[in-house]
Amino acid sequence: MTDFLPLAPTGASRPPAQDQALREAAAALEAQFLAEMLKSAGVGTTPEAFGGGAGGEQFASFLRDEQARAMARHGGIGLAESLFQAMVRRQGDGG
Repeated sequence: MTDFLPLAPTGASRPPAQDQALREAAAALEAQFLAEMLKSAGVGTTPEAFGGGAGGEQFASFLRDEQARAMARHGGIGLAESLFQAMVRRQGDGG
């Protein structure tokens, strides 16, 4: 069973573990967004001359996902920080 931390009232400090969890969630959301953007841009697609097929598509998705996670870890496009700040504000508002 997971223990949920109570929402911090406005002006109160949150536990560092809660900030870390929010940052990780924000980074995961940014990575997923970036993976979809990379997919739309055609990153990881292979020409049919190299085999292609279902296996190639599956491994291409692994590549895109890892590239997106690496991009997010190294600052990404700033989406994770914006999401983190929004979640912190939301908690400060009490809900």
